[in-house]
Amino acid sequence: MLEVKALSRRYENFVAVANASFTIERGEIVGLLGHNGAGKTTIMKMLSGYIEPNAGTIRINGKDLEKEAKSIQGELGYLPENLPVYPEMSVADYLDYAAELKGISGEEKARDIKRVVEATEIGSKFFSPIATLSRGFKQRVGVSQAILGKPKLLILDEPTNGLDPEQTQHMRELIRTISESATVILSTHIMQEVDALCDRVLILRSGELVVDEKLEVLQQSNELEISSDCEADVIQELIKQYDAIKSFVKLESGSKANRYRVSLTNPAGHQEMCAKLAKLLVENGHNIYQLAVKTRDLESVFRDVNAGKEVAKNVA
Repeated sequence: MLEVKALSRRYENFVAVANASFTIERGEIVGLLGHNGAGKTTIMKMLSGYIEPNAGTIRINGKDLEKEAKSIQGELGYLPENLPVYPEMSVADYLDYAAELKGISGEEKARDIKRVVEATEIGSKFFSPIATLSRGFKQRVGVSQAILGKPKLLILDEPTNGLDPEQTQHMRELIRTISESATVILSTHIMQEVDALCDRVLILRSGELVVDEKLEVLQQSNELEISSDCEADVIQELIKQYDAIKSFVKLESGSKANRYRVSLTNPAGHQEMCAKLAKLLVENGHNIYQLAVKTRDLESVFRDVNAGKEVAKNVA
């Protein structure tokens, strides 16, 4: 659905984005992450057609953005981090204006405005001046204008900014519903939002796309944790037969159980190794109270990426 090849953008001598390539299919919700200045906003502006790349191509539904910008922009929804709303306008007037800009008119406009108002639950503020709205309501107005016209590509920059927990949950549900018929790119500093919504993560560092990987793969580690009544010297002797085990450490002693950490040479083999260890211990007369793959949280992954550590194989 979205195909980006060798995308670059510079401002005089400063390179904001360097040779970024990725594809996103319809129905995917992809998190775009990076520190401030990493190039996230520049990429989103290029995808929306707001600024042009110095090099590279952007194709949306098979169309070249450079050649068919007007046609493609009619199929886009974009929520920038700081939405340029008109405070003197009412919500009704603003959405009417935004719909006209997208080429929506007549009865279709009325139906679509009603749809987005209901979807974002801003009906109670429909005739209120935007200047009088809370930050959360202003954010929902921004999302409303972004989803006018049922966009095929929706770009959201900090969509839950200013929302309370209940509103945040509603926004997540709305984004999931939209993704059933569209591609969604979500940029946020809130890792919980990425964990809750995204299938895949793109991480930028100093303008370069350094990670393009499924979230579940990024969160895998090469460590297993075991709780068993087996003594350390016994289990250490038993696991010597497995070349896939890189190291073994005792974490904690208990009256009934001990905790151990096993590091593997390849995290992709963790399920097979769990099965082998369980069978090995049980066949040798030992109880297992816990055997689990240790996972990494996204914040740890993000820190490792920005420290220059290798965390994923599928790097663009």
